[in-house]
Amino acid sequence: MTTDEFENLAELFKIFAAPTRLQIMYVLMEGEKCVFDIAEELQMSQSAISHQLGILKQNRLVKNRRDGKTVYYSLLDSHVLTIIEQGLNHIRE
Repeated sequence: MTTDEFENLAELFKIFAAPTRLQIMYVLMEGEKCVFDIAEELQMSQSAISHQLGILKQNRLVKNRRDGKTVYYSLLDSHVLTIIEQGLNHIRE
């Protein structure tokens, strides 16, 4: 691995280090949801959820699609799901 790859991997793990972002990604494991639904499920403000979703999107962990005025978010791909599942398996053993 190159130094750049190690730095990029460290940055990825920093994103996963925030409990709120992990909670959002965990909720999105069920399928795509809008900000309102995520905020309601996590009992947080929509602005806090939107802020964290922006970080997750910027770091290519979630994607979004627009349907009229509503924006729906989902995990970007199966790699994100695998990282979360493997992390949960590790801490539960």
